[in-house]
Formats: sequence, structure tokens, C-alpha cells
Amino acid sequence: MTDDAAYRATALGRAYAAIERLPVAVLLDNVRSLYNVGAFFRTSDAVRADSIVLAGITPTPDDPRIAKTALGAERSLAWSKPADAKAAVGDLRARGFEIAAIETSLHAVDLFDWRPRFPVCVVFGHEVEGIAPALLECCDVHVRIPTLGTKGSINVATAGGVVLYELLRKYRALVGP
Repeated sequence: MTDDAAYRATALGRAYAAIERLPVAVLLDNVRSLYNVGAFFRTSDAVRADSIVLAGITPTPDDPRIAKTALGAERSLAWSKPADAKAAVGDLRARGFEIAAIETSLHAVDLFDWRPRFPVCVVFGHEVEGIAPALLECCDVHVRIPTLGTKGSINVATAGGVVLYELLRKYRALVGP
């Protein structure tokens, strides 16, 4: 049995007290796996992300199978299902968001060197094909996750976790004590 009140009162927990909401939106375009989408909801909730945008063939929490991975996070996070990913990017940009494609490209910056301009929207694409070229062109920056293994890539939901926690770390450095 754990003492939740004692856990919340630790110095480690206080380091995040100034973060009511992480100014990060996640845009999933054509992410087909219900389990990947559920994992994005769970991780986005864990970092207190602003919202999730589900574009293209990406399933929505209306499908109860997402709950298997999301474990209720699909009910605690704002989400939308726009008709068009590019229009959603335009709306986010109008609200002041920097748009960052999480994609390896010739001009991508390394995740750990990237200096995001908050609020930021991170865009993830199809599990096999990545982000569609037309959507990539709409992004302000391309950000790559360093992958040193033989595959050259990682699962999209895992990539989301890596990126969201790096953004939490960077934002905490901006607003921390």
C-alpha cells in the first residue's frame, strides 16, 4: 500500500507544479493502429498535453478498443477529428503553434538539439509510410529522433513518448523554479 499524499508532497513532484498544461498538441495523421492511438492518449495525458488531433484514417476514441491501451486517458484529454490534416495545421498555426513534423528528412534537426517555440504541435504519420509529403511541406520544422540501430526507426507510439517527454523536460526548464 502506498501513501499517495506523501508521494505528491515529494520534492520531485513539486518540480512540475508550475505546469498546469503542457502547451503541446499532438496531430496523428493516418495512424492506423488502435493500440498506437490509445498509447498516444495515455502518454499525452501523462505529460498533461493540450490536445490530440486525429486526422485521416486515424481512429477516434469512439472505438472502444482504444480504451484497452488508453486506460481512461481518452476521456481526460481534448481531441478533435478534422476533415483535413492541412486545415488542422492552419488552425493550429493561427492559434500560435509551431508545427513540427517528427520525421527523418534531409533537413531535420536532432530532437535533443531542437529548441521548440511553445506552443508546439508535433505531427506523426502513418506507421509505415510516415507523414504525407503534402503535410510535411506545411510544417515549420522537421525533427528526427536519433536511432542508432539497424532498423533506423522506432514504433510511432514509442516515438511519441520520446518526443513528449523531451518536450516536457524542455518546457520545465523554461518555467521551472
